Amino acid sequence: MRFFLTIFLVTGFCVSALACLWDRDTLAMERQRFPTALELITGKFLRHSSDFYQWRVEDTTARIELNPTPELYDDLAVAYEKLGNTDEAIRVIEKKASLYPGLYSTHANLGTFYFHSGKYDRGLQEIDKALAINPDAHFGREVYQKRLVEYLLSTRADGESILPLSNDRPSQFSPTGFGVFVIEQTPAKSTEKNTTQVVDDALQGVLGMMKFGHYDSPVLLEVLGDLLVSCEPGSDAKQLAARAYLKASYEATDPNAKAAYRRKADDALKYQTRTTGSNDELTLAELEQQFKEELNDAQAWYGTVARDEKSWIDTGVNVEAAFEKKYYATPVVLPAVGSGPFAAIGTVSSMAVVGSLLAVVLTAIVCMNIIFRRRKEDDTSSAA
Repeated sequence: MRFFLTIFLVTGFCVSALACLWDRDTLAMERQRFPTALELITGKFLRHSSDFYQWRVEDTTARIELNPTPELYDDLAVAYEKLGNTDEAIRVIEKKASLYPGLYSTHANLGTFYFHSGKYDRGLQEIDKALAINPDAHFGREVYQKRLVEYLLSTRADGESILPLSNDRPSQFSPTGFGVFVIEQTPAKSTEKNTTQVVDDALQGVLGMMKFGHYDSPVLLEVLGDLLVSCEPGSDAKQLAARAYLKASYEATDPNAKAAYRRKADDALKYQTRTTGSNDELTLAELEQQFKEELNDAQAWYGTVARDEKSWIDTGVNVEAAFEKKYYATPVVLPAVGSGPFAAIGTVSSMAVVGSLLAVVLTAIVCMNIIFRRRKEDDTSSAA
């Protein structure tokens, strides 16, 4: 029995030794855990151009005059919001509320518009009304929208929000920023969830906000980065987090905020290796090189969408139908194949895993052989 226990302990030690601080996850592995995250960070997801939303304002306004419906008011309000006219969006949705009271979509949209206009208290009231009507709508996105506003309010100094919202340094050893806040605010009845499950739920909420709101908001990008590095070791996504922080640095206007986000991006890469076969840390400069290629790919794709929509509008075709026909497939950010130090990362990952497992097995065999020989020698000595 002691023989097998020894083998188990030796083998277990070898396995645990592989789970060291160095993170060899590839970007592809991170994207498997968090699909759509890179597309939302770069902006390569199904979305419309400003020309489309201007067309929708005119088209929907005319349709409301002929045959008004609650959905048409929602479309018109969101179009105004997408064009940056939040005050008009609020006016439209408030008119809808007077005509069709008590609808979930009314309170959810109005709460969001109030948030975007800086009226946080009124926004929270509307989100509470929406959650009372349908707490599970949009996979609970409004729950985390409310959490985010509460977090934003908790970080304000003298009534002002200063970016970044948190000066925490990302670390693989503990949650950071919004990740800490979400975990602390999790109701007691949800304690059966582990940290990763709590953070994953919040991640889905934030990704939803990016998809249907302002994907390039520095606030959303910051909290996304926080959540991506707040998962338990082995479940985090350092490379995606670094990209989120970098994008926040591009979108922020204050030089101090830009510098702070870049520091966060650099900290997020701590213990992230360049390739699976080494302990050389991936540098921010190397990651940024690839990230800029991904951003260029996303911008080129979106440029095609914008040109198509303008052409459809100019020729008088049904823009929505034409869009759905051509862009029915979800776009994916293409990997930067063969670019610098990243070329080997995806190709060696599976080989490294197999190699690691073989090393464990071989080590166990060697240990078993040594122990067997010693037992045989002990038996021979006893017999003598």
